[in-house]
Amino acid sequence: MTGPPFGFGPSDRSDDPGDEGEDDPLGLGKMLGGLFGSAGGGDVLGQLTSLMSWSGGPVNWDLATSIATTAEGADGVEPDVTAEQAREVADACRLADLWLEPLTTLPGSGGEGQAWTRLGWLAATQPAWRQLVDPVAGRVVTAMGTAMEHGMADGFGGAVPPELQGMLAGAGPLKGVMEQVGGFVFGAQVGQALGALAREVLASTEVGLPLGEPGRPALVPANIASFSAGLEVPAGEVRLYLALRECAHQRLFAHVPWLKAHLYDAVDAYARGIEVDPAAIERAVGSLDPSDPESLQRAMGEGVFELQPTEAQQAALARLETALALVEGWVDTVVDAAARGPLASAPALRETVRRRRASGGPAEQTFATLVGLQLRPRRLREAAALWAAVEDARGIEGRDALWVHPDLLPSAADLDDPAAFVRRTGAGGSGGSQDSGTDWDAELRGLGDRPETDGA
Repeated sequence: MTGPPFGFGPSDRSDDPGDEGEDDPLGLGKMLGGLFGSAGGGDVLGQLTSLMSWSGGPVNWDLATSIATTAEGADGVEPDVTAEQAREVADACRLADLWLEPLTTLPGSGGEGQAWTRLGWLAATQPAWRQLVDPVAGRVVTAMGTAMEHGMADGFGGAVPPELQGMLAGAGPLKGVMEQVGGFVFGAQVGQALGALAREVLASTEVGLPLGEPGRPALVPANIASFSAGLEVPAGEVRLYLALRECAHQRLFAHVPWLKAHLYDAVDAYARGIEVDPAAIERAVGSLDPSDPESLQRAMGEGVFELQPTEAQQAALARLETALALVEGWVDTVVDAAARGPLASAPALRETVRRRRASGGPAEQTFATLVGLQLRPRRLREAAALWAAVEDARGIEGRDALWVHPDLLPSAADLDDPAAFVRRTGAGGSGGSQDSGTDWDAELRGLGDRPETDGA
């Protein structure tokens, strides 16, 4: 960030330490000020009153939005999209849809391509981020509040001084206070992560999830310009290649109605299994030092949110990772077929994007640390190889027919041996034959008789 959010700064009140101590006996103002980079002391507590009264869910999204939009590179002074940029994006998306048309049975979304500023990306995608982050944050924040409330009764085995226990006990229901603090901390960290993502993201579906308006492809010209600057490829080719990927994603999400819920349900399944280690809470409380404004920030970053996933959570994360890999692998396969030939740079751009998606950037890592979500397809190459094998055996129509129902999709184990998946599912023919050799109606009728599985 370039400065403290919401104008937190030097106070007009007395700098006398005694005055500060009277208004902020716990030193929370200092600690919260340290968390967000404020130079202020006890006055921060008064300035945060409205934010601490947030009641819209487990994450303080007012704070998250403010921090994200005041982050460096997305600070409100970003220039608007020019008419030329808007035209270039719209033209690239129209051409991309034409190139994709013969290479998939999924029709185009019909929406005109949009050019977004970074702030526009933040505004358009926040509802989706709330849907993704709130379930995870809710479990963590509630568990923190409960652990604090119970642990304070015995001082966490002596970690909390008796005088601090007494003051906190007289401050009202501790659980509610800690849930507000947890929501505040989550809001700050989510805001920082979204602000960082806004400086990196190239399109509305780049993270593999439908984050924007359904059926409306969108690119971020400012970030595409930065991305292109490091490549020895004409900017127009980079834009067109990214438009192909965006439009392919849009076709998939628009015409596979269960896919979004499938991805988001995996996130929710992960959230349902969250447990906060009471020992981590104890360590965090014991490390709080009112004389050290950065102690809260260190405490929140040292174990409270870095949770060991349970077996059920690991299964949910594996399901999410596999589904993201299948989405990205399908897009990679279709876009490569469309771009190879017309775009001389297509092979190089394909490899660049593959590495970018597989490794993730600093902002994606922030989300992984915060709530344990890995929004990247680690097995993109294997998934692309599987889709290519299915297309070779069944043709384009047979390949795309697998998206009819989640139980028809390949599993994580199938990514290890695409040929075995093709044989097991009865694919016939070769060389792009449209005859899959599989009775899809019979397959769908039989789904109700199969034992429930994690699918993708």
